[in-house]
Amino acid sequence: MIVRIWRGWTTPENADAYESVVSTQVLPAIAARKLSGYHGAYLLRRPLAEGEVEFSTVMFFDSLDAVRQFVGEDYEVAHVPAEAQAVLARFDARSAHYETLLTPEDTRPE
Repeated sequence: MIVRIWRGWTTPENADAYESVVSTQVLPAIAARKLSGYHGAYLLRRPLAEGEVEFSTVMFFDSLDAVRQFVGEDYEVAHVPAEAQAVLARFDARSAHYETLLTPEDTRPE
């Protein structure tokens, strides 16, 4: 399993709008593509002391080939549609990819 992690930052005033765009447009549009090897995403949010709100998306894929099917040969490039960019102050231009070694299922108490 490959985990794709990306971050973006917005103002507190734009945070709800960004959350809405991602949860009602961006992630549903990705799911609608029915990509082989895509297993969904988490959307995470946290306020920062600097007057910003940080968002992270954590996406799950079977392999880097499945990530390439999602975003293209340059699989690290961020996927940030215009409507999301419009309410972000800044964002990572590249996504990070990790090989999954342990999952919550592997580490939960018996």
